[in-house]
Amino acid sequence: MRGHCILSHGFESGPDAAKVTALAEAAARLGWTHERPDYTDLDVRREVSELGDVPARMARLRALAQAAGERGPLVLAGSSLGAWISARVSLEVPVAALFLMAPPVRMGHAPALDARAVPTSIVHGWDDELIPVADVVAWAHARRARLLLVDDGHRLSSHVRASAEAFAALLASLA
Repeated sequence: MRGHCILSHGFESGPDAAKVTALAEAAARLGWTHERPDYTDLDVRREVSELGDVPARMARLRALAQAAGERGPLVLAGSSLGAWISARVSLEVPVAALFLMAPPVRMGHAPALDARAVPTSIVHGWDDELIPVADVVAWAHARRARLLLVDDGHRLSSHVRASAEAFAALLASLA
């Protein structure tokens, strides 16, 4: 066993979504264990915010990350809101690396995107209609993160395979 990955889906998506499924397959091929938490019950809590219960999402990920301590190095990965919570939780638990797809640099009244200083890979669409590419480039530049910009929108639906390959490259670099 090389380590453990926790793969967090985006808002109004699910643990069986194409991107996190592709990441799980890439991790398994490289000998990493993985889990895909289900946040769908929290996304529907619109009385908390328009993005559901984000603090509860973070608490769920934090608990899983703390429980994963015996499984070797931990990598947090996520898409959109899943990327944001992965980055934020990395400030509270030991992680070996981060993989962020379409990460929101700013999100309403929530704190700006921040993360532990660990190897970080980002995949973002040039035509992301929700998160300006310039914001992600600036965030990645300041951190010297690996950044793959693709001809796609927010969902990165045309680049699921490229995202999985970038994730596999990050995991392989940790070996």
